[in-house]
Amino acid sequence: MTPRCCILAVSAALCILLFLCSRGAPVSPTGTHLMLCQPHERCGDKFYDPLQHCCYDDAVVPLGRTRKCGNCTFRVCFEQCCPWSVKRTQESFVVKVKGQDCHLGPSSDDSVCRSVS
Repeated sequence: MTPRCCILAVSAALCILLFLCSRGAPVSPTGTHLMLCQPHERCGDKFYDPLQHCCYDDAVVPLGRTRKCGNCTFRVCFEQCCPWSVKRTQESFVVKVKGQDCHLGPSSDDSVCRSVS
């Protein structure tokens, strides 16, 4: 191979490498179209990105969505509101991490909430 051909081959290889490694503007799907290489979950008949939303009560909601649990507030994507009955005159609730059993008593990580009159 002549030096001229080597220079041409190396230049072509560098151009191809730069083209493959370039970071152009990302292409985002619009509307109901979803690219298959993106992470996705299903909520009812809708798909959503689990890095931005979650499925709560059969609806797609943002990760920061909150709800009241007695006098406390809980994050619906990460926590759950559990009724907690102890022999009290006022109903109580416990906010637990999603997936924990609501029938277990409150732990040090849980928030105990009281009913709002």
